[in-house]
Amino acid sequence: MENRVLGISNGLKVSAIGLGCMGMSWAYGPAPDKNEMIALLRSAVDYGVTFFDTAEVYGPFTNEELLGEALFPFRDRVVIATKFGYKLDPNGGPRPVGVDSRPAHIRSVAEASLRRLKVDAIDLLFQHRVDPNVPIEDVAGTVQDMIREGKVKHFGLSEASAETIRRAHKIQPVTAVETEYSLWTRDVEDQVLPTLEELGIGFIAYSPLGRGFLTGSIKKTTSFHASDFRSTNPRFTEAARQANQSLVDLLEKVAKQKGATTSQVVLTWLLAQKPWIVPIPGTRRLTRLEENISSVDVDLSADDLALQMVGL
Repeated sequence: MENRVLGISNGLKVSAIGLGCMGMSWAYGPAPDKNEMIALLRSAVDYGVTFFDTAEVYGPFTNEELLGEALFPFRDRVVIATKFGYKLDPNGGPRPVGVDSRPAHIRSVAEASLRRLKVDAIDLLFQHRVDPNVPIEDVAGTVQDMIREGKVKHFGLSEASAETIRRAHKIQPVTAVETEYSLWTRDVEDQVLPTLEELGIGFIAYSPLGRGFLTGSIKKTTSFHASDFRSTNPRFTEAARQANQSLVDLLEKVAKQKGATTSQVVLTWLLAQKPWIVPIPGTRRLTRLEENISSVDVDLSADDLALQMVGL
């Protein structure tokens, strides 16, 4: 597995493809067997994956606990990113009920994450969502204090605008920004990616496989479990899937020509966009993990990469 560096001023070396861990505990139907997920996480380390992405809200809490247990023996070999910024349901519901990036709340969340992850310092701490009621300067300043205290190593933002990124970066250098990015979701190309390139900030692409749609495994008639958030997501209605099938058909055609899978073509396209982009596809299966990791070996020509020029 090749490595990439997130952030110029205080570079963080990670594997070119990371692992998004949310689905191992939350959001995509009933959680799988814990021991199977521990085995999967440890297999990822064996395959050279060094970047793992989680958050307190995934579960809530159970995903951080899972990573803390699974990755503890490999602490010196991995980078774990987690997040603060959501207000959890006081009644114990699985979904957040708002945002909260007040300095005291950030500290409380970070302290709890340290315990669940079984680490002395959080490698990369993201603000999960921007809080309109708290100046981003206060957020960056709070994380900066925790960095000085040795509780956090790097600061990140998720789903932040270019302006917000600039304001935060002036207070505390931002190592990485995490936002959805794929051939299906390309909003960041207009303002966010140019800003990151200018400032020397890395980018983490979540849902790089379009929450499964770009793999070709989701068909017009696919049904989702009630606890799978795609069951209520407008992009996954039967009509929407049918309307977007032409994109998947084209990707499958390219994949066949390259002797690769559709997922591998999608991930290779992402890797080719910038040398500081790291996709974090999630999976619950070893075969999919192996498939995704092998994307680094797929060779796409300039013509292949020009998929973006045909209106995708």
